[in-house]
Amino acid sequence: MVEIAISVAGKVSEYFVEPVVHQLSYIWNYKTNCENLETEVRKLSGRRDTVEHSVEASRRNGEEIEQQVNSWIDSAKKINNEASQVIQENQQANTECLNGWCWNPIKRHKHSRKAAKKLKAVVEVFGEGDFERVSYRIIPEETWLPSLMKGYVAFASRVSTLNDILSALSNPNVNMVGVYGQSGIGKTMLVKEVSRQPKVKELFDQIVFVEVSKTPDIKKIQGEIADKLGLQFRKESESGRARALCARLKNEKTILLILDDIWGRLDLDKVGIPFGEDHQGCKLLLTAINQDVLTNKMDSQSNFLIGVLNEEEAWSLFKKTVGNCIEDNNLDSIAKEVAKACRGVPKVIVTKARELKNKGEYEWKNALAELRELRKPSSKSFKLAKSFRNLSMKLGLGN
Repeated sequence: MVEIAISVAGKVSEYFVEPVVHQLSYIWNYKTNCENLETEVRKLSGRRDTVEHSVEASRRNGEEIEQQVNSWIDSAKKINNEASQVIQENQQANTECLNGWCWNPIKRHKHSRKAAKKLKAVVEVFGEGDFERVSYRIIPEETWLPSLMKGYVAFASRVSTLNDILSALSNPNVNMVGVYGQSGIGKTMLVKEVSRQPKVKELFDQIVFVEVSKTPDIKKIQGEIADKLGLQFRKESESGRARALCARLKNEKTILLILDDIWGRLDLDKVGIPFGEDHQGCKLLLTAINQDVLTNKMDSQSNFLIGVLNEEEAWSLFKKTVGNCIEDNNLDSIAKEVAKACRGVPKVIVTKARELKNKGEYEWKNALAELRELRKPSSKSFKLAKSFRNLSMKLGLGN
């Protein structure tokens, strides 16, 4: 009987007494709940400021902000505003009471209960804002990709070559493809156009373009590849950087490295480029002035010659570059002769067209005479090469 009485008393306490005590505690702890809420709101505001400062610094560094961080900042702002409203209501209620003591227990209970609930929410959001990092580095798109369509001209004579290059890159048995031709012929523009093709984007997860030049700087090449892959070197030695770069490249399932303007053998191991059986997913697309560099120096498996433009294509490019000034000044006839004298080399055509744009007949005749003089048999090949090289250097359109 006693046990039954104790059990009944326990149930009465559980269902009736404890809830009453719990509700009464809101009245007793009114001041504590309000003060604790103000303290936690200040802590949350401080943490939010810290996170926002980190976010701003990361954005200045070009990094992408983690989505959970952005979501937390929004949540922190929302709960902060809600809690501030509760605090303001409590302060208003205190001013209406004697020395901060509200004699109305119903109002006291209401404000204390809201403060306690909001305090719990603020503490929870505060705990969620402890981030190890707020951002991550992104691999920016090559700067020339968005604007390439403006500068590239899809010459009919080169469409087949472009398609052949695409086929070679698609061949699982080919891991190195080369493009060669004289300076200014448009090799760089062509390989960049190749990289923009949807088929290539399907084949490779990453595409990286690097200029090698006549005297390659290994550290510079390593740095450019690393920058485009979001890699930061921890070691400064050439060999240390090569190991780090090799490991990073192996993380890419498929990657196309475009090595532009190669003049001799480039030691891929020294750079840190895993190749062949070391990394089947890594393919190279090279450009060089002559085939010997590709075939004998780099062991490229598939090589494609880029020739000069035909007369119709050369005139079309020249006319597009020079604009309407030839028609306005009745220079159409001499302009065609100048375009023809550029011998189908795109860089020379573009350079000459820009030089002569809006110029008078005298300048046009001088330009034509200069180009014809270069084509005479008596002109030394050195003079020809030097003059064309000088023209090429005036405009950075690539090889």
